[in-house]
Amino acid sequence: MAKRWTNDLTHADVTPEGAYLNRRQVMAGMVGLGVAGLGANVAHAAGLKPDSWETITNYNNFYEFGTGKGDPAKYAHTLTTEPWSIKIDGMVNRPGTYALGDILSKMTIEERIYRFRCVEAWSMVVPWNGFELADLLDMAGVKAGAKYVAFETLMRPEEMPGQKYPVLEWPYVEGLRLDEAMHPLTLMATGIYGKTIPNQNGAPVRLVVPWKYGFKSIKSIVRITLTDREPPTSWNKANRREYGFYSNVNPNVDHPRWSQASERTIGGGLLARRKETLMFNGYEKEVAKLYKGMDLAKHF
Repeated sequence: MAKRWTNDLTHADVTPEGAYLNRRQVMAGMVGLGVAGLGANVAHAAGLKPDSWETITNYNNFYEFGTGKGDPAKYAHTLTTEPWSIKIDGMVNRPGTYALGDILSKMTIEERIYRFRCVEAWSMVVPWNGFELADLLDMAGVKAGAKYVAFETLMRPEEMPGQKYPVLEWPYVEGLRLDEAMHPLTLMATGIYGKTIPNQNGAPVRLVVPWKYGFKSIKSIVRITLTDREPPTSWNKANRREYGFYSNVNPNVDHPRWSQASERTIGGGLLARRKETLMFNGYEKEVAKLYKGMDLAKHF
């Protein structure tokens, strides 16, 4: 079902997992993504300073488990991810509550090596495994007139201790315009490095929208709603001035409290060399057409 996308990143660009990166077999879609033929020791091919699996899975924002970068890894073991289902409702032809296993049986799982850029001006490169959101929406059948897709995270404070505090209005919600949701880059991720996605990274299924700041990539999704109105989003509700609905990566539009012109690559510490931030996080060629004619400073 998947609509193949040609990648410009390889495992040489990945924020490395360490020893696991050696001689592993990638999942379906490898050839279509242009990463076939990679051998061992590719982590050093581009001269990148490798990060360990521990770095990737211990440096997270997942406020349902706390506001510290290490809190998700410390507390997310309490999250029960089986069984899991996603309610799909609103303007769809086949609304219902779909078991994740049933969804996955109908999807093509691919590896996608994507840049990941946080609004806090740090970044990494992650090899996700998952399926295109468009395939899931096609399965549910999008009705004419639908313009937006709303997402909702699990609300279970007995397992997600951060939800006991009013850091945000719970449950966490996010949204995309329909054309953004249907874009081939937009992924529903179920794994990282070919392994089941860890709880702290959004298990068992999360959104990945690589040209937007990371908080748009909502984790642990339990509901998807098709609508004809722009849906509320958690950070926009918390501070509209700082977090717009679109939140596209844009080095020319600063956050009110810091510059977005550059970013720090995770793994080098607080004194790591910064690099210039790319427009749309490096996916300008693929997604700029979605925003043709829009004032990107106004619709940030």
